[in-house]
Amino acid sequence: MRICVIDGQGGGIGAALIKRLKEVYQEEHEIIALGTNAVATAQMMKARANRGASGENAILRTVATADVILGPLSIVLAHSMMGELTPRMAEAIAAARAPKILLPLTQEPVEIVGLVPEPLPHLVEKIVSQRLKELLSHV
Repeated sequence: MRICVIDGQGGGIGAALIKRLKEVYQEEHEIIALGTNAVATAQMMKARANRGASGENAILRTVATADVILGPLSIVLAHSMMGELTPRMAEAIAAARAPKILLPLTQEPVEIVGLVPEPLPHLVEKIVSQRLKELLSHV
């Protein structure tokens, strides 16, 4: 399975996801780090992603081949991440056929009503050990 992890700015959220994915699934799945910039990609590569790429074109091309996409909610919001996430990136990610499992984290003026705020480590654990595990069991 090809899992794309998308992040921007410093890449800390994506790195946390990849680190936990590697702990749980080891080399069972291909993990591709897609950063909106080179710093984000480098951080995710340090977390042991199998491959990585940066920028708009890399994201546009790669999400079309993903089996699942993981990242913060901001990856589907045009102009988020202080403008790093372009409208074309947000559109390509949202339109990708792959299921998207998003963390309800954003620095944008967006609020999701009904969610109880949780620390990043708890959210990462829910994605990796619950939601992704459920998705993988149906493939």
